[in-house]
Amino acid sequence: MFKVRSIAISLVVTICLVVTLVIIGAAPILADSHDPLTIYSGRNESLIGPILAQFSADTGIDVEVLYGGTSAVANQILTEGENSPADVFIAQDGGALGALAAAEMLHKLPDATLDRVANAAFVSPAGLWVGLSGRARVFVYNPEMLAELALDLPGSIFDLVGEEWSGLVGWAPTNASFVANVTAMRVLLGEAATAQWLADMIANGVNAYPKNTPIVQATIDGEVVGGLVNHYYLFRFLAEDPDITATLHFFPGGDLGSLINVAGAAVLNTTDQPYDALALVDYLLSDAAQAYFAQSTYEYPLVDSVEPSVDLPALADIETPEIDLSDLADLQGTLEVIENSGALD
Repeated sequence: MFKVRSIAISLVVTICLVVTLVIIGAAPILADSHDPLTIYSGRNESLIGPILAQFSADTGIDVEVLYGGTSAVANQILTEGENSPADVFIAQDGGALGALAAAEMLHKLPDATLDRVANAAFVSPAGLWVGLSGRARVFVYNPEMLAELALDLPGSIFDLVGEEWSGLVGWAPTNASFVANVTAMRVLLGEAATAQWLADMIANGVNAYPKNTPIVQATIDGEVVGGLVNHYYLFRFLAEDPDITATLHFFPGGDLGSLINVAGAAVLNTTDQPYDALALVDYLLSDAAQAYFAQSTYEYPLVDSVEPSVDLPALADIETPEIDLSDLADLQGTLEVIENSGALD
């Protein structure tokens, strides 16, 4: 089930130069300085740091990175406004990128960059940000427990409020990906329906965990039958023990439980280093960098020429809800809805 390909991380400098010439022709830009490129990253250093270091090694462009939670970093950029020193923003989800796009703080990316990602769902409709890697919301479950309890796999995230699932499901109500998933529910179904689902899950004895990893462990240990997580957490366990029997269920029919969100990147329109900033974005969309994301984080690469490094259904085969990821910007509003539901008590 678990397979990994060994692919060296490198950059074809000629491609970057061609892309840069396209960029220069697309918009008036200033000459880059020799100062380090300033990156604000909502992705954890352990996930993005190695590929940023490789970018510097391959291109000679030094980088300085500010790490923090995606929402916190986005809010810092909004607070700094036109005085922000950030050249590039790397976000953990589309909503934060959408918030900066709505504030008119992002530089439009050239078609040559955007066209690297064929699926329009993972690119800003206005061309202001681009997805780098994808993660699917799934139901991780213990097939042995499922069989013992004579349970059928849920057809929808809303089936988990049924009596047959009482006390058998885990969630992580403070996890950023869960918050984004609930935000999508608010966008598509409204505040009242979302609050009702949260209340029904709590009434049905859902088990709360601080993050996704303990949910997967609880599923393996038989503490719960399954839980709502991002797809790649299971593969971290499988890397240590390929004999683990837990597996993934992708909700069918465009269900909200099968939301696919992205980590993405954008260039700030206040940057004084557009050449280097756009070179970084293109680098992160290169086949080598996409292979890095697939291998190191088990996420979906978003460039068609690179395949996942683990056994996953193709992105095109996952039935996902129809939503503009940029619309998932009101994460703070969702946190308030979750808190008001009593999920954090």
